[in-house]
Amino acid sequence: MAFSVKGKSAIVTGAGSGINFSFAKLLAENGCNILIADLALRPEAKALVDEYQTGATRVIFQQTNVIEWLQLERMFEVAEKEFGEVDIVCPGAGVYEEHWSNFWRPPYSAESKDAPSGGRYALIDINITHPIRTTQLAIAHFQKSRDSSRPKHILHISSIAGQTATSTTPIYCATKHAINGFVRSLANLDKNLGIRVTAVAPGIIKTPLWTEHPEKLKMIVDGNDAWVTPDEVAEVMLALVQQEQVSETIGDRSGRGTQFEVKGGTILEVSKTVRAVSQFNDPGPGNRPGNTASGHDLAEQETYQLLSQEGWGLPRS
Repeated sequence: MAFSVKGKSAIVTGAGSGINFSFAKLLAENGCNILIADLALRPEAKALVDEYQTGATRVIFQQTNVIEWLQLERMFEVAEKEFGEVDIVCPGAGVYEEHWSNFWRPPYSAESKDAPSGGRYALIDINITHPIRTTQLAIAHFQKSRDSSRPKHILHISSIAGQTATSTTPIYCATKHAINGFVRSLANLDKNLGIRVTAVAPGIIKTPLWTEHPEKLKMIVDGNDAWVTPDEVAEVMLALVQQEQVSETIGDRSGRGTQFEVKGGTILEVSKTVRAVSQFNDPGPGNRPGNTASGHDLAEQETYQLLSQEGWGLPRS
């Protein structure tokens, strides 16, 4: 199933910034048409769209709220109208337990936007319901325009939080555990339908999900903890799409180091190196560079301060 993205087309949600932007940029640089589906574009993403407005490779923006299913359907319609057949889908949009949808800031708290009468958490809608629905739509569209000579790819964004437990971000951890189980459950689509469903599980990535949140940023201790860059994750994402094996060393295609087989259900942890995550008896991410947050206790203290507030989590009188 070795595959080149050149001349192919992709949909990437959440590519207005962060990891998904880096992936979209790398796809475009390798000759792949992109539909970016996001609420808005950061300047670097706007510049990418402007750069690839015309020519053999194009990048277009479709404003999309990923929790609205009709808008997810619309992004497929637009991509097929603009590019024809879609080959790669990355439902990458996600949030990292923002204050407006957060276990420790429940409905009724001042910062939460999860309405007590709404019956939903935005965090779950974005991080797990949206990838599930996007995957359903991708399979449906892949089957509608089936061409046996063109393998299809669905690439998810998990996290080392899908292998661990973190008291400060319990809903986020739950969604990433769910992504891992979801990806593995669709493993056989690869051999039966030629649709490869895989995931990356990044460590601590220097994106706005961390850098724009002081309460999370204080968990990173300079000198003890290392950042993984979005570009490093994007390289592994491209390899999951194009290659049958991925090296332990990011960017190494020499084949000299440890190689991991790529097939349906593969989940690759991306810290400063790459590691295949096993379904059973996996040792976990451990203290590999790019996986550690030495100041976690500081964030946990804030959690208990929230819990100490009178009437925490209860309806307002």
